[in-house]
This record gives sequence, C-alpha cells and structure tokens, in this order.
Amino acid sequence: MKLILHILFLLFAFNLFAVNSRAEYISFWKKSAIDQMIQYKIPASITLAQGILESGNGNSKLAVEGNNHFGIKCHGWKGDKIYIDDDAKGECFRSYVNAKESYKDHSLFLTSNSRYKLLFDLNIKDYKSWAKGLKKAGYATNKSYADLLIKIIEKENLYIYDKNVLAIDDILHPNTISRNDVNKVNTYSNRVKYVVADDFDTYYKIAIKNGITLRQLYRYNDMPSNKSLLEKGDVICITPKKIHSKKSTFIIVKKMTLIDVSQRTGVKLKKLLRLNKISNPENELNMGKKIFLK
Repeated sequence: MKLILHILFLLFAFNLFAVNSRAEYISFWKKSAIDQMIQYKIPASITLAQGILESGNGNSKLAVEGNNHFGIKCHGWKGDKIYIDDDAKGECFRSYVNAKESYKDHSLFLTSNSRYKLLFDLNIKDYKSWAKGLKKAGYATNKSYADLLIKIIEKENLYIYDKNVLAIDDILHPNTISRNDVNKVNTYSNRVKYVVADDFDTYYKIAIKNGITLRQLYRYNDMPSNKSLLEKGDVICITPKKIHSKKSTFIIVKKMTLIDVSQRTGVKLKKLLRLNKISNPENELNMGKKIFLK
C-alpha cells in the first residue's frame, strides 16, 4: 500500500511540475500564429519561433506567471505588470489574462511601433529577412537573435505555416487576380466540376478565378465561412454537388473521412451521411470500407 501511495505521489509531482516540450508548444500555438499572420501579415513562423525562444516553450517564469510569451516590456503599458530580473534587476514586463492575449499584443506591438515598419515591406514568406529585421530594429539585445530564430524555424519546419497565408492583398485588390491564371477544371461522372488547389491557393482566389462568389464556394464544399486555408492537392468543387453519382460505390483505399469522399465524388455530404448511416463525417473510415453513392 505504501509503495502504491509513493508511486501516486511521484505521478502527481511529475504532472504538477511537468513542462511543455517544443513539439507540444508548436502543436498548441500554431493556429494562433496563423490567425495573427492572416490578420496582421506577420509570418507565422516568426511568431512561433519568437514564442518558443522568448518563453522557453512556454515554461519561463514570465510565461507561466505573466502569460507573456514574447518578452515584451512595459513601455508605457496600462495593463497588469510583472517584475522579473532580465538585462537589469526587477524589470517591468507586460502581464496578460491569458497567453492568447500575449499573441495578440505581440502583433499590435510590431504593427504599431514605427521602428518595425520596414518589416512589413518584406515578403511574408521570407522568414530569414524578418528574423534579421527584428534584430536590426532592436527587438532583442542578443547578437545572435536572428540566427537563433532562423535555426528554430528550420529545425522545426515552421516555414510550412507561412505557406497557408490568406492573400490579404488579393482581397484588398481583387483586380490583381487574373482569371486567365486558373486551375485546371475537371469533371466527375455526375457532371460536378472541381479543381485541385495549388501552393498558396485560397478559397477567395479560387472563387475569383472561376467567376463565383466566396459564399457560393463555401456552400458547394460544405465549408464554414471562416475557412480560408488550403493545402496543395485539396479538391474544391466549383459547381453544386449532386445527390448521387453514376457510380454506385466508393472503396476506401487510404486514410479518408466522409468529407473527403464527398469532395472526391461530387456527392452531397448530407446525402452520403444518410445513405451510409454515418453520424460524424469527420471520423476516419476503415480501409476497404464500401461507401454507397446512391
């Protein structure tokens, strides 16, 4: 009994003082970094790398006690403060209600401070120039700051998150999108037309290129209106799906969900759910499973 209690105590202590790994940090915060990239045009790779470096993967005293993941000092800050020894003893740092607010304030700090203005003339996918620009603008005193950021980005492949940037300039200047630069249009057996996404494609770009509204494109593909990111190879229907296919069945031969089947057959998702008595379209389907299409 004593041994069991001792083990339980050790497990409790381990969980109490467990620290985040870098992989856990990236997995948890990558969406916030992408959200900030979409809204403020700061590379997600840079935001993540700074968060990792400045907060020690979210484990630093400043991150744990002040929810400050970017080492931003007070600088006239009107909100809560936390005092920690840094370059000098008892320096004033911004403190946040939660770490997500730290991500937001990091973006505001860069976009509202004139010394970082030149960063926003850089290519959003050029993380090396951004890293060097941050160091040059004085974000950190460490002479190796840019190299440290670049090393983290390349070691963890963080640059992949920059490829999903929503083309904000395309939204502001839609006439710059050429309808001649279109994806190849394919047709399913039930006459539903579709395209395959290329690198840096977005729903907005595909809608403009094919002469349909963004709202229509979301509806054709059973997607929520806040969906913006696409991966190369994603199938996007550009005409309404049908309630059946000329083919009777579809056999699952790789990792897929019913959403994937709907995209790859042009059959409405709701119809597939009813035909196959499946309640959750996001569940992974078993290899070899037969999906009825009519």
